[in-house]
Amino acid sequence: MRVGIGYDVHPLAAGRKLILGGVEVPHAKGLQGHSDADALTHAVCDALLGAMGEGDIGTHFPASDPRYKDIASLRLLDAVAAIMARKRFRLVNLDAVISAQAPKLSPHLAAMKDALAKTMGVEPSRINLKVKSGEGQDAVGREEAMTARAVCLLEGI
Repeated sequence: MRVGIGYDVHPLAAGRKLILGGVEVPHAKGLQGHSDADALTHAVCDALLGAMGEGDIGTHFPASDPRYKDIASLRLLDAVAAIMARKRFRLVNLDAVISAQAPKLSPHLAAMKDALAKTMGVEPSRINLKVKSGEGQDAVGREEAMTARAVCLLEGI
């Protein structure tokens, strides 16, 4: 059994789509980054990579590499799932929290969970997602950024 933790943060910017967990969420701003800046999927990738002792998302998919410009983060998660399969690990469970002041994300959590589960080839019941607001504090509370944290448990197969 191996535990991993992941964290990601991206600033919000006009003119970008808001993608979280592979799902486009209607909002006036999106997350700014080299890829689609899907903070939730990035945190999930980092948790999985950490549990396997495989570094982090920046090591595997560096922002300096033009192949990853505007890439859908679910494609990165698919590559991480392939590493899991090669190393013979299976997801026991994943728990993640998105911190966002706006928009309301709870109506989109089921779709995010399904997209993440499908990409990893697991049952959605192995994934739990939560949302917290910034309560008006820091960059999240001022609607300048969003963060995501994830923890996972993997088992060898």
